[in-house]
Formats: sequence, structure tokens, C-alpha cells
Amino acid sequence: MKTPNVRNPGTPLVICETCPPRRIHALLTPKWTSMVIYVLSFGPLRTGQLQRSMPGISKKMLTQTLRELEGDKLIDRKVFQVVPPMVEYSLTDFGLRFVEPLMALYDWAEANAQILDELERNREHALQSELPKVAS
Repeated sequence: MKTPNVRNPGTPLVICETCPPRRIHALLTPKWTSMVIYVLSFGPLRTGQLQRSMPGISKKMLTQTLRELEGDKLIDRKVFQVVPPMVEYSLTDFGLRFVEPLMALYDWAEANAQILDELERNREHALQSELPKVAS
């Protein structure tokens, strides 16, 4: 008998805590994680370059994301002994393994921008309909 998995579920479908799809979501749940990996896939960058590459990320959030990715061994932090100090980040060999699936997802997003536009409109509409009605 074949063991059930996410792609070939048995009855009932159970996606356990330790299965690969749930584990990858845990890694990619922080908002900026995949974007930092994506940006670094084009080559090493300093902190300021990373921040300019991702408008909207705060310095605090970038620092936190970089620390988490470094702790996960997905990125490498290289400190240059110059004045002022310079730090450069790059993907490790381990981190490079995440680039291919991210690129597939980002390629899909590029090809399906209209679906993402509709999704955003649907979410906005749902938010508007949840707001309390103000008496005029």
C-alpha cells in the first residue's frame, strides 16, 4: 500500500506538522524572507544596497531578516576591515537551493499579474464591506 502524501493524499487528507509543505511555509512566512533571497540571488550586496532594492522594508526589519537567514545558514555575512566598516551579504550554497523554486513562483506572478490585481481588488472589497457603516 502506498503511503499517503500531500500530492497523493489518502483519506482523510492530513497535512502534518512535519511534512515538507508546512515546513517550507514556516521558513517563508516572514514577509521579507523570500524577497531577500531573491535579491541576493543576483549577487552579493551591502545592507544599504539591499534596503534600496526592496522599497518599503525598514532597517530594523531588514536587520532582523538578515539575522534569521544567517542563523539558518541561507546567507553569509562578510565583514570587511575598512573604515567605516563594510558588511556584505551573499547566498550560501544552501541558500542558492531556494532560488529555483522562488524564481518559478516569481515567474508565475509576472505571467499572472492580472490574477494578482483581481485578488487585491477582492481583498480590498472584502475589507470595505467589513467596515462599520457610518450613518449620514
